Amino acid sequence: MVKIIYIEHDGSEHAVDVEAGLSLMEGAVNNGIPGIDADCGGGCACATCMIFVDKDCKEKIPELSDEEESMLDFHEYREENSRLACQIPITDEFDGMIVKMPPSQQ
Repeated sequence: MVKIIYIEHDGSEHAVDVEAGLSLMEGAVNNGIPGIDADCGGGCACATCMIFVDKDCKEKIPELSDEEESMLDFHEYREENSRLACQIPITDEFDGMIVKMPPSQQ
């Protein structure tokens, strides 16, 4: 299991253990983390699982795909470190990873 720390926009922290191989979105949904709605079920079609990835972890995650880039372009809170949680599979390297959520996902 890999410990992931999800932080809501209001600062509420949720440290959970997630099975490697699941996506960051699945880890949040499976653990009832508020703020990750995942309306499309992980199909990279809604951006309701947008997160801000800690800059120290940026090199551990896969490159941004064109499809993900297109979805993020429509998000009002997009930043340089924005990603869709459904597009990031968890590996053992992620242990202790911190992801934050935008104000639109409360």
